[in-house]
Amino acid sequence: MKRVFAISVFLAVAGACFAQSAKDPVTSAVREILPRQQKNLVGSLEGMPADKYGFKPTPQHQPFAHLAAHMTEANNILCSAIGGVAEPKGAQESDGKDKLVASLKTSFEFCQGVMSKATDANLGDEVSIFGGRKVSRAYAMFALTGGWADHYAAAAMYLRLNGVLPPSAQPKE
Repeated sequence: MKRVFAISVFLAVAGACFAQSAKDPVTSAVREILPRQQKNLVGSLEGMPADKYGFKPTPQHQPFAHLAAHMTEANNILCSAIGGVAEPKGAQESDGKDKLVASLKTSFEFCQGVMSKATDANLGDEVSIFGGRKVSRAYAMFALTGGWADHYAAAAMYLRLNGVLPPSAQPKE
């Protein structure tokens, strides 16, 4: 399963790279992917009714609010590592819809700022993510984009189970 995930992340990033100039193809690809994922993930949180933030598909699942807080945390941890800057704090699962939505928006603004300064020059540098795990900066970028896809898939499932169409399934205006 990890191989399938890694291969799909690589192919998604590699595909976006072909549309980029030869300068900084990896960071350019992440910058290109970010706006669409931001729109879909923020839209997912906005689309879920506030009274459904405690929804769990099964007793073993985490509530939707946990997923919302986790999205912010992942953005902040990974973009902090990519940018070599301090990690901002986000909302907590118990903070409610309005704070969770605002926190996710802020985390994407943070990532946009980090990615606007990033280059491919230091992709091999070692950074720390989740619990001090040492990985390359490139790995952190792949984890970031892969995480967005994973989080959106989970959010879309929660939305659909509550009769809400995910943002990417909404009719075009």
